[in-house]
Amino acid sequence: MMKIKNIHIILCLVLFCTKGLCQDLAYNDIEDDSYLRAYELANTGDYKSAKDTLVQFLTKQPENKKARILLASTYSWIGYYNKAREEFNKVTSVERLDRNIWISAIKNELYAKNEATALGLANKALFYLEKDDEIERLKSMALNRSKNKSYPELGWHNNQENLETSNKKQKTNSKKEDKGKKERTVEKEKWKNRIGINSTVTVFSERYDPVVFSSVSFKHKTPYGSIIPKVNYTNRNGKHGLQYNVDLYPKFRKGLYAFLSYGYSEATIFSKHRMAGDIYISLPGAFEFSAGGRYTITRNGEVKALTNSVGHYRGNYYISLRSFITPRPDQLTRISGNILVRKYLKDSENYMGINFGMGYSPRLEQFISNDQLLAETLLYIESQRLNLEYQFAKNKSQNIYKARMGVRRQEIASETKGFFWGVMAGLIVSTKF
Repeated sequence: MMKIKNIHIILCLVLFCTKGLCQDLAYNDIEDDSYLRAYELANTGDYKSAKDTLVQFLTKQPENKKARILLASTYSWIGYYNKAREEFNKVTSVERLDRNIWISAIKNELYAKNEATALGLANKALFYLEKDDEIERLKSMALNRSKNKSYPELGWHNNQENLETSNKKQKTNSKKEDKGKKERTVEKEKWKNRIGINSTVTVFSERYDPVVFSSVSFKHKTPYGSIIPKVNYTNRNGKHGLQYNVDLYPKFRKGLYAFLSYGYSEATIFSKHRMAGDIYISLPGAFEFSAGGRYTITRNGEVKALTNSVGHYRGNYYISLRSFITPRPDQLTRISGNILVRKYLKDSENYMGINFGMGYSPRLEQFISNDQLLAETLLYIESQRLNLEYQFAKNKSQNIYKARMGVRRQEIASETKGFFWGVMAGLIVSTKF
């Protein structure tokens, strides 16, 4: 009797386990069916239905990696690049050795024209994978696209040319993908010209009246680089003055660019002649180096300076170190420098940054406006400066706005150990056409 009872208990346990196993298999079949159905929908080009199926499925199975990867790819194919990035990030944060996920995530940023982000993802992927030919190829593509961008008209640091964001739909088959690439190229070359208006006011803690600086610039982009004629105006110490300036950004080949500038003024509050030039070269590892010089002729003499910089793109960040070396007649060389840290937001037209500089530099006036010397002389002035910037543009908008604020502590040339403070605020508005 006891033996029959034990057999009965064993049979019940077997039936219970078998029932649970069958339920798990049935559930897994449903899971596989949902994924396969979404996969087939995406494969036939019905991305919206595939997306809806995957979103619903992931609410029940949020840890399903292959479904989340397919959802991220689907977002990318229909042009929802930000949502695709969010889904890819959820996977790459826990799965770092799957090359296919990294490749899809990098391609999503290339479709969105976020070259800096694509470059950062490629570097991160290679950190975990060490070596991968396809990721190296995508990294080179992102780097080359960055190299083909011109430098902005404001500032002497090396920075990317602003691009238009693209919302074109990407398709999986090669014919539609080629068409999408062609459309993105047309979008990139859509705007050839830009007009900019800059207005800046600087107030001082003592001795000096407020200074107003304004400029109007016109930028024209050509296949060989950009040309930017500009007229600067300032009101300082009760005097008005104009300076006529032209900047050139010639492109010689991929990874080799230049910056050339010449300014002329008859006003005493500007230098009479101001010349500047830099050569930029791209280096492996998302680095770039520049070297050049500045030559200024004032009514009191002339000033020569050597300058160089090192820049690095890392993810959405750009970091630049620049130095100015000014030999003196008494052989006491003066050095000044600054560091720029800039974070790009949704695209290269939207960013925020901070710029800090210090050292000795020759100037006619005791301040810098808009990161450029308004005039220079043989006075070697010690200063420290901190500038904040924020540039933004609405999607597909032709108008770009840039707000700037800064504070400056500068030596009073006529006093020993004397310093004063200056506070600057400015707005730059530009329109593309």
